Order: sequence, then structure tokens, then C-alpha cells
Amino acid sequence: MTIQLTKYIPPNSDPISEKFICYIMDGGKKTIARKIFADMLKEMEKRGHANPKETFKHAMESIKPSMEVRPKRVGGAVYQVPFEVNPKRQQMLSFQWVLKSAKARKGIPMYKKLAQEILEANEGTGNAIKKRDDVHKMAQANKAFAHLARFT
Repeated sequence: MTIQLTKYIPPNSDPISEKFICYIMDGGKKTIARKIFADMLKEMEKRGHANPKETFKHAMESIKPSMEVRPKRVGGAVYQVPFEVNPKRQQMLSFQWVLKSAKARKGIPMYKKLAQEILEANEGTGNAIKKRDDVHKMAQANKAFAHLARFT
């Protein structure tokens, strides 16, 4: 007999939002993280976005990196070798970059910082988008070492 456990997801939520709430969570306080997320959506709605969840999803899609570099040691030298990023890691990196850049802003509540960062990412600007672009530039610059990827 096997018991299959399923996660409880509130009816007005979706898996991407729940995953982001878990990244916001600090010290096991999920109710506080949910409140921050809900306030962030309200703030985005106040700033003129009719469907804040769709805006959030679009911003997360635009932040996801497609390539990144990893160090590989070949023959005594360390090369930065470009690799494709798998979808789970893309999502993880986009969440981390948004939260890190939001936490770097000082003087305003977290939900406003998150709303501002996500709206900027939706427009194609902001620190998280800059981070993604930097990672892509690094991968592009080290394209010459792509043949070393087979030495894993």
C-alpha cells in the first residue's frame, strides 16, 4: 500500500506563486511570506496593472537565464565553460536574483521593493534583468571553450 502525499495549494494560487512564497519565507514564517506576496500583488494592481499574477509570471519568464558558465579544470587550467541551464535551475536563479535585488533596496517595505523589482523586470530593466544579461554576456564571451563541456 502506497500513500501519496500532495501539497496543499490554496484555491487562488498556482505552483509558481507557491514556490516564490517559499523563497520569500524567512525562518519558517510562511504566513508572513504569503502576506508579503499578497501585498505585492495589491501594490502592482495599484500601479495600474490589471492582472498582477500574469505580470509576475511574465517578469519571471523574462529573468530566466538560458546559458551560464561553470568552471572546468582541464590540463591544469581552469576554463569558464558555457552550459545550458535546465528549467528548474532557471526558475531558482530568477527567484534568487529578484529577491536579492529587492532586498538590496533600502528604506521601503519588502512588498513594495518586490513589486518595484518585478514591474521593472516586466519592462526589461532592473537589477535582476541586468544580472541575467551579465550571465549571458559571460557565456557569450567564453563560447570558445564550449568544446570543453564534454569533459565532465
